[in-house]
Amino acid sequence: MLKGFVPWPAEAADEYRASGAWRGESLLELLRAPTVSDPYPKALVDGDQQWSRAQLWDAVATRAAGLIGVGLRPNDRIVLQLPNSAEFVITFLAALWSGVIPVLALPGHRRAELRHIAATVGARALCVSGQPGPDIDFEELATVVAADVPSIELIIVDGRRAGAVELDRLHGSQVSASANVAAGSDIALFLLSGGTTGLPKLIARTHDDYTYNIVESSKVSGLGPDSRYLVALPAGHNFPLGCPGLLGTLASGGTVIMAPSPSVKSVFPLAERFRPTISAVVPAVAISWMEADGREALSSLQVLQVGGARINPEVAKGVKPKLGCTLQQVFGMAEGLLNYTRLDDSEAVIIHTQGRKISKLDDIRIVDERDQPVEAGEVGELLTRGPYTIRGYFAAPEHNAKSFTPDGFYRTGDLVRADENGNLIVEGRAKDHINRGGEKISAEEIENYALSHPNVVNAAAIGVPDPVLGDRICLVVEATAEISLEDVRQHFTDSGVATFKFPEFLDVVDRLPLTNVGKVDKAGLREKYSHKEGSR
Repeated sequence: MLKGFVPWPAEAADEYRASGAWRGESLLELLRAPTVSDPYPKALVDGDQQWSRAQLWDAVATRAAGLIGVGLRPNDRIVLQLPNSAEFVITFLAALWSGVIPVLALPGHRRAELRHIAATVGARALCVSGQPGPDIDFEELATVVAADVPSIELIIVDGRRAGAVELDRLHGSQVSASANVAAGSDIALFLLSGGTTGLPKLIARTHDDYTYNIVESSKVSGLGPDSRYLVALPAGHNFPLGCPGLLGTLASGGTVIMAPSPSVKSVFPLAERFRPTISAVVPAVAISWMEADGREALSSLQVLQVGGARINPEVAKGVKPKLGCTLQQVFGMAEGLLNYTRLDDSEAVIIHTQGRKISKLDDIRIVDERDQPVEAGEVGELLTRGPYTIRGYFAAPEHNAKSFTPDGFYRTGDLVRADENGNLIVEGRAKDHINRGGEKISAEEIENYALSHPNVVNAAAIGVPDPVLGDRICLVVEATAEISLEDVRQHFTDSGVATFKFPEFLDVVDRLPLTNVGKVDKAGLREKYSHKEGSR
C-alpha cells in the first residue's frame, strides 16, 4: 500500500467484508461483467464514434498494452487531465486494466494544482489533451509541470501518444495485455477534494469502497441495460464518474454518451440524436436547460440528478413540468457519503430534501460546535463514516487532524438537519457564514430567500468587509427582469426575514462565476467585491 494512505481500522474492514459491502474484487471486474454476458450492445458514444461493449474493451486492452509498453507498471500513478471524450473513458479504464492508478485532475486545473497533485502522489505520468483550450496549451502546461515534478517521466497526449510512440500500436508486440488482478483493498483511483479554495486534497478510493459506491448508487438511480447516461459535467469529477455516473452505466450494461460540455449548444443536439435517459448536473446547469428554447430535445430524459450544491425548492419544482423527468437530488462528496432522494419518493421529499444515505452501514452524526448531538430536526454539522467514506486524505496529516474525529468520523463542513425519515436538508456550509455584528448568518439561507423572488433565477450571498460590523451582506444575482436592492429588501420583509439578514448591497450579473467543479465561485466573488462601497 502506498505511503500516505489512511486505511480503515481492521475491525471496521472486517465488518464491511462480513456484510458483503466489500467484495474483495477489482473495480475492473464490475465494469467488465456485462461484456462477458453479451458483448454486442452499444457501450460508448462520442460524437460520430460509437463502440459496442466488445469494441470498447478491445480498445481498453490495446491502450493498456500501450501504457505498459512505455514503461508504466502496477501502482504507478498517472494524472489524467482530459476533456469529456472517449479518450477519457478508454484511458481511465486502461489504467485500471494495467494496474496503473489514475489521478483525476480537471480541465480547469493549471500549473499550481497539477504540480501539487502530481507531487503529492509521486506521479510517473501526466496525460493531457492535445487540443488547446481558449487560454491554454495543455501540452506546454504538461511540459512545465513535468519540469517542476521530478517523478514525472512521461507526458501522454490524448491517451494515445507519448513522444513519438503511438500507444495503441504497441498491442501487437510482446507486451502483455492481460488485465491486472487487483485486491479489493488496493487503491483504485484518486479523486480530488471539491473545495473552492486552496489546493485540492487527494482522496484515495479503493476497489472495495468505490465498487460499493457505484453499486449502491446504481440501485437508487434505477440504472439498467436500457439506460443511456449523458456525461455533461467534467468526467473526472466524482458525481458524473461514479454516482452512479459513467462507471455505474458501464457496470449496468447501459450506454455512456459523452458531451463536451453541459452547455445547451453542446447537449441539446446530442440529446436529440442519442436520446439519453439520465444525466447529472449542478443547479446552474439545470436552470440553463430548463429556461432554454428547444428544451424538448431533452424529452427522453427520465431522471435528472442535481447535486454539487442545494437546488432551491422553487427551481426544483420546475424540473418535472419543464423537462418532463423525475428530479433526483444528490448530496454527497468525493470523500464518500452519498445521499439520494429515491425515484418513488413523494414530491415533498424530492423538492424539499437532499435525500437520505444509500447504505445502512453509513454512520451519521449531526453535531453542534462542541461535537455534541443536536436535537432531532435541529441544524448541526454533518459527520460521517462508513464503507465508502475515507478515513483520511492521502499524505495530509495536518488536514486529517482537523477533518476527522479521533473515532474516524469525517467532518463534512455541511450544516444539515434531518427529517423524521432520515432525509437531510442542507442548510449551508459551516464555513459559509457571514458574520455581521456578531450574528453568524448562513449565506445559503440568504440565497434561498432571494431565489424565492420571482425575478431571481440564481443567487450568491457573501460577506464584504466592514470596519464596524465585520461583514456586510452582498447579494449577487442572475435575474429574468429588472430588480433593485429595494425590491429584494421588500421581498425579505414580506417573507418575514429578520432585518439583520437583509442584503445591503446588490449586483445583477449575466452569469455567476463557477469553479471547475460547477459550484459558484464564492472565493472569486469575495475577491471581486472585497471593496464594495455601494449597490446597484
